[in-house]
Amino acid sequence: MKPMFSLSIAARAVLNLHSLNNEGGEGNQIQTRMVNVFADGRLHSVNAISGDMFKHIQSEHLHRLAVQAGLPLSIGARLFNANRINYDLDIDKGFLNQLKEAKSYAAELDLILQRCAVTDMAGALITAENRSLPRKSVVEFGWVVGVPGSVKTDSYFHVKFESERGGGSAGVDESGSITGKQTPFHRPASSGVYAIVVQVEAARVGFNDISQRYAIDAEQRQKRLRALLESVLYTFIEPAGAMRTAQNPHILDVSGVISVSSNVLPAPCISPLKDDFVADVQRVVNSLNELHPGAIELFSFASLGEFAEQMSRLIREAEPFTLPVVQGE
Repeated sequence: MKPMFSLSIAARAVLNLHSLNNEGGEGNQIQTRMVNVFADGRLHSVNAISGDMFKHIQSEHLHRLAVQAGLPLSIGARLFNANRINYDLDIDKGFLNQLKEAKSYAAELDLILQRCAVTDMAGALITAENRSLPRKSVVEFGWVVGVPGSVKTDSYFHVKFESERGGGSAGVDESGSITGKQTPFHRPASSGVYAIVVQVEAARVGFNDISQRYAIDAEQRQKRLRALLESVLYTFIEPAGAMRTAQNPHILDVSGVISVSSNVLPAPCISPLKDDFVADVQRVVNSLNELHPGAIELFSFASLGEFAEQMSRLIREAEPFTLPVVQGE
């Protein structure tokens, strides 16, 4: 396989009876998350799962894989602390002093990328000592949105029983009536076809955006990229979120396309909200390959099993594309 510059995934997934992302509660009613999307010439209100939720799921898988692979991790990342490298700067004065001694923000970013693989790939905003040093994530998730006309949310009635004495379960008196406190509530469950878009900037793994040079060697970049792609695969296999204890989603099917760029061209991605998105991605790929022969490869899949097969091959063979770097200071 050619070195990977970028990768995009456009997919439709059938999720049944899930409640992965909600707005909160009002009284005894849990409010599911809804968004407006434009399709078929008009706006539709559909159930959706925030891209933040899927990014958190992917980061959780990435953390486990990085620990297992022995990738360099900050103390915060190892603890799966949301502040990642900022956590280290709060508790490790030696590392903070290293940053202070660096000659520039570019040199500081080199130290950060070398110290923490998760910060490198998942991103962070370094704010210690009045800094404002950003590290943009190399993986991006869009909203996971219901395809208009193909998704529905229902509300289901539940009752929580509490013993009058507390600490026990509700009982039954001599007349057969349930004793104890009964708290009714309504819980949503959504089912349907959802559109998913993911983009991975493979060439930016380990790349210092300020100095326009790599902060780590090629072997380390490859290890990090493979862990990153594997974490994306597991995000589809196990989409964590709210209420999974009793409403673990039924993943019925996943279909779509993976596009991979081996040149400084973006891997094309078109929203699966469009019915013919696969054919349209193919047309874009054909056009780009006319300009740069063989620059884009396309891998289609019609099931979660096929998606796993395609991603597994890419993970095994993945080598990051090397961006042209700035010479000298």
